[in-house]
Amino acid sequence: MSDNSNQRFEISANAEDKGARLDRFLAAKIGELSRTRLKALILEGEVEVSGRTVRDPEYRVNAGDEISVSIPEAEPAKPAAENIPLDIVYEDKDVIVIDKPAGLVVHPAAGNRTGTLVNALIAHCGASLSGIGGEKRPGIVHRLDKDTSGLLVVAKNDQAHRSLSEQFADHGRTNELSRGYIAFTWGAPKPERGTIDAPIARDPRSRVKMAVKKGGKEAVTHYEVLRKYPGSDGKPVASMIECELETGRTHQIRVHLAKAGHPLLGDAVYGAGFQSKAALLPREAQAALAALNRQALHAYRLAFSHPRTGKLLSFESKLPKELAALEKSFKKA
Repeated sequence: MSDNSNQRFEISANAEDKGARLDRFLAAKIGELSRTRLKALILEGEVEVSGRTVRDPEYRVNAGDEISVSIPEAEPAKPAAENIPLDIVYEDKDVIVIDKPAGLVVHPAAGNRTGTLVNALIAHCGASLSGIGGEKRPGIVHRLDKDTSGLLVVAKNDQAHRSLSEQFADHGRTNELSRGYIAFTWGAPKPERGTIDAPIARDPRSRVKMAVKKGGKEAVTHYEVLRKYPGSDGKPVASMIECELETGRTHQIRVHLAKAGHPLLGDAVYGAGFQSKAALLPREAQAALAALNRQALHAYRLAFSHPRTGKLLSFESKLPKELAALEKSFKKA
């Protein structure tokens, strides 16, 4: 879709379209726009049915309806543009893949209105953002915690946003999406390869935490132990694990591994009770962990289908220096 002002789509409804909800009908006919965006356009009075403005997304389409959708010029994004350096792995007119450092918040929110990845992307992309949801802003389809590093893809227009959102919602079950993480944990899970299938919801005792909870949202994490690191007692005190997400819940890997009894090294939220185990680490590993100041989690692999061409795009990211130092400290033990 172009970013020209007042672009219009003209669509005729046929007999097989009769009875369909207006927002769903339009989403099926206009691939460039998400259903959420189309619903907003209906509510804003930008959709006419046979010359009459219809503001009800649940309006039932009739055979012979002549439907017109007007696309206003995208408004400037509300978050301010900020000149923040970005590690750009890939970019074209539809998507941009970032290797996010630990410490960078993805999206503005209470307490983090500036200095976020979104602020940086607005400044970097500029006019190449053609408008998502009516604003010239980057489309965030998945997030990484502030103190998790690694690969993240962002949409630059509505068509890309819709395609990527559908891929992430499907969790790679019927498409080529995949997300791989490297985690350093306390202890070593048994078995060394397996799946954690446990629903996640907000922790009722803490607004900043999630928890495994009956009735929560489905959450599935596949894991494999890559290396085990012995402590001073000869038993595995820590391990390096590869995790593959089948779902994408908030704090999913951190919650699942903590529930399994193997929280992430450096995780002050879910692994606070394991801090005393640091005394079992080799001396160099103790120093590397003390300097880490973050949870030891890195999104090292990301693959998805390009929203326009359908081509599989696959990327890998090396461990950042602080995690590489942690790994090196164990290897020397």
